[in-house]
Amino acid sequence: MQNGFCESFNGRMRDELLNEPLFLGLDHARNRIAEWADDYNRQRPHSALGYLTPAAYAANLTATCDRLRNPDQLRRSHVAPPAPRGVK
Repeated sequence: MQNGFCESFNGRMRDELLNEPLFLGLDHARNRIAEWADDYNRQRPHSALGYLTPAAYAANLTATCDRLRNPDQLRRSHVAPPAPRGVK
């Protein structure tokens, strides 16, 4: 187990998709996997997002950014103050 996130995803995909249906061909398998991935990435609540769907989380994040007084300030803030003149 080298990456817990990948192992978790692979196990969930295996349990919910790959072990269940009988695929009738490559196109059928691709369609079922695409449907499952769309549901997983767009419709399903995720614990890492506070049990919100990714769309709801993105909407909440956008609303939060809109409430900031100056959102560009976050992008332009310096990690450290600039060096005094003559110092490199």
